Amino acid sequence: MTVVTRFAPSPTGRLHVGNIRTALHNYLLSARGSGLFLLRIDDTDLERSREEHVVDIVADLEWLGLSPAATFRQSERFDLYQREFERLRAEGRVYACYETPEELDIQRKILLGRKLPPTYQPKPPNAPVPDGLAPHWRFKLNHNAPIEWDDLVRGHQKFDPALLSDPVIRRADGSWLYLLPSVIDDVDLAITHVLRGEDHVTNSAVQLQMFAALGGPPPQFAHEALLVAAEGKLSKRLGSSGVDALKEAGIEPMALNSLLARLGTSQPVEAKATLAELADGFDLSTFGRAPAHFDVAEVEQLNMKLLHHLDFAAVSDRLPAGMSEADWMLLRGNVDHLAELANWLLVLDGGLPAIEIAGEDREFLAQAAAIASEVDWDGDPWPALAEGLKASTGRKGKALFHPLRRALTGRESGPEMAPLLKRIGRDRTLARLNAASA
Repeated sequence: MTVVTRFAPSPTGRLHVGNIRTALHNYLLSARGSGLFLLRIDDTDLERSREEHVVDIVADLEWLGLSPAATFRQSERFDLYQREFERLRAEGRVYACYETPEELDIQRKILLGRKLPPTYQPKPPNAPVPDGLAPHWRFKLNHNAPIEWDDLVRGHQKFDPALLSDPVIRRADGSWLYLLPSVIDDVDLAITHVLRGEDHVTNSAVQLQMFAALGGPPPQFAHEALLVAAEGKLSKRLGSSGVDALKEAGIEPMALNSLLARLGTSQPVEAKATLAELADGFDLSTFGRAPAHFDVAEVEQLNMKLLHHLDFAAVSDRLPAGMSEADWMLLRGNVDHLAELANWLLVLDGGLPAIEIAGEDREFLAQAAAIASEVDWDGDPWPALAEGLKASTGRKGKALFHPLRRALTGRESGPEMAPLLKRIGRDRTLARLNAASA
């Protein structure tokens, strides 16, 4: 069976990490089965849907590498929904209702007062129709047929339809609610797997009867535990953890993907460079039932690990102008975000701000400048400089290396000094040592 999944966001805002996790898991499920990942824009709510949000959603998925095989918009499929609606209506599976919200609230309170399930109680078929009141429409459940399925995450699920209300599928103004159009689309697009949050479990129970009424095979359902923020860990810098905030913070898309792919599973979280690597190990049987905790600090750690091993080709189009492959290989182990490279390029090629040097180190740096002017810069100047200083000053270890690093880079730590000194070059080295010893 070719696995076909879909991600179905409503264009009422930017994607956040919870949405991204759902999209990623659907992508990986289809990729592992060499199937198709579809994007469905759920824009039936014309009043709240915004075109700029559609553009943002598409761009966000592209940034994450989750490119769909095809994209569909529910607002362009109203004719299909109308045809299926009329068919269900003719078969008695859709019926008109006229209760006001106030009437429904009273009905609910009466049932609760009688210690009965507060399910919708339809009026008799011969009940009078109110004048001038447009109906809303409900799907008629078969309350005598138990609803069961084997969920790919939660295991066997069973619902008593007598405890469920016939769901509203269409408002009085003719606009659609989520349930029926989603099922019509899943049948039409041959969706084989619906992977979403556990807050949709009851929706799935209702929708299984809709699949049966439409004569379409139901997909396999997988309802994963919801994603929650770790206590006190949702960084203000990342706001609501939307893609725009994550980009601004310098997070690599694969760092985020690597965390979200394994969060809530029994598998270890590891920094992976490609979606194909994540898809190879994607397994719904490893998903747990407890809420998955998202911690920005974990993304930052993965971001660092990922950058430290990325090849030049993976980042070349995002490096500062003038930064070579050799520069990237020299610096990659010392950056947590690509944005830090601009400052490192100043260390390699530019002028450093004045550095405060302790008095006892100035004479040491003056001797370093003298020795550096005499070593062979066509070879490897660092061993000669270090050995010369050790012999002339008696310094070694941190006492030798730390003042040199500060004078040459303005930093307390960084890449190995041997390749760094060679890259900085003779002229800049002498100028920085002389300035620091003055």
